[in-house]
Amino acid sequence: MRQPNLQASRKTFRRLATRNTSLLLVLVATVSAAISSATTRVEDGLTLSQPLTVTWRYQTDQTTDLTPAADEHTVFIPLSSGVLVALNAADGKLVWKAEAGGTFSAAPIADERSVFVAQRSGDPDRKPVSGTLSALSKTTGVTLWMSTLPAALTSGLAVDTVSLFGASPDGHVYAFDRRTGRVLWSHQYEEEFSAPPTVAGDHVYFGSKAGTVRAFNVKTGKLEWQYKTGGAIEGPVAVSDNIAYFGSADANVYAFSEMRSKLLWHRRTGAAVQAVTAVSNGVLAASLDNFAYLLSLNKGALIWRRQLPGRILSRPITASDAALFTPFSTDQAIVLNLRDGKTVNTLMLGEENSSAAAPISVNSLVLITIPHGLLAFSAPR
Repeated sequence: MRQPNLQASRKTFRRLATRNTSLLLVLVATVSAAISSATTRVEDGLTLSQPLTVTWRYQTDQTTDLTPAADEHTVFIPLSSGVLVALNAADGKLVWKAEAGGTFSAAPIADERSVFVAQRSGDPDRKPVSGTLSALSKTTGVTLWMSTLPAALTSGLAVDTVSLFGASPDGHVYAFDRRTGRVLWSHQYEEEFSAPPTVAGDHVYFGSKAGTVRAFNVKTGKLEWQYKTGGAIEGPVAVSDNIAYFGSADANVYAFSEMRSKLLWHRRTGAAVQAVTAVSNGVLAASLDNFAYLLSLNKGALIWRRQLPGRILSRPITASDAALFTPFSTDQAIVLNLRDGKTVNTLMLGEENSSAAAPISVNSLVLITIPHGLLAFSAPR
C-alpha cells in the first residue's frame, strides 16, 4: 500500500457553538444552494426505477463530450461550433445562444448569476495554444468578464461561494474570483491536469495524468495533502465524511482519510476507473472493463458488480434507489438498483451513444447528451 506524501500539518477541527457563527453558516449554506452545475444526484421526488419517458428533445449535430451545466430553470449546452446554448429546462425551448469566442475546452458550470466557460484559441497542433475563461450572464448570455490564460483550462470547472477553480495541461491549478475573473491563487506542477476539480467543504481537489490527487485549501491555496497512484486520474474526486474517494487508470479505487492523513484502503477492478461516486451504502465505481462496482465505504469490500453493455466513460446519476449509467456505443441508458446491482430500468436513446458527457439532473428531469441532441426524461404525468 502506497504511503501519502503530506506537505501540510493535520487540520484541527473546532466545534462552532456561537449563535452568530451558526447564522453565518446558514447564510453560506443558502448561497451555496444557489450555486449550481449539472448535478449527479436527482431530486428526492424522482425515482430512477420508475418508468421515464422523453419530455422534450433539443436537436443539434454539434454536441460534445463536455457535460452541460444547469440550474433549476436553465440548461447550458456547449456546442462544437463554440456556441453556448441556453434552454428552458421545463420545455427545452431556446432562451438565448452566445458566441463564446473559441472551442470549448472544459465543461461549463453555473452559479446564481453567471455561467462560466473555458475555451482554447489557436491551432491545437501548434504550440502554444492559449485559453480564455469567461463569465456570461445566465439570463442574457452577455459576457460579464473574460480572462486570458497561457493554456486552456481542461475537463471541468468547480465553484464555491467565492471562487472558481480550474486546471490546465501546462500544470497550472487556479482559483479565480468568480465575480471578476481575477486570479486569487495558483500553483504549477510538472504534471498535466485533466480531471474535473471537486469542491467539498474547505478543500478543492485536483487529479493529474501523472496519477496524483492534491487537496488545497480553497481560500489560501495551501496544499493540504497529496497522494500518488499508479495511473492517471481522469474523473473527479468524491468526498463523504472527510474521506476522499478516487479512481485511477491503474485500475484501483482509493479511499484517503483526511482526518487521519492516511490511505484507508484501495480496491482493484478489472481496468482503468473512470469515475467514482459516493452513495449512502457505498462507493460506486465505473471501470473500463464494462463493469460497475459497489464497494463498502469503510473497507472497500465488494458489495456487488454488474456488467453493462458498453464502456462507462462518465459519472452516473444517483438517487436513493438506483444509479443511471450511459454506456458507450449502446442506444440505452441503464438503471441499476443500488442494493443488489440488478437492472431495474432502461431508457431508450434512439441512437447509439458516442458522447462521454455525463447525464445530469435538473429538478424532476434526467438529461442525457446524445450525438444529435439532448434528451430530457421525466416520469409520466
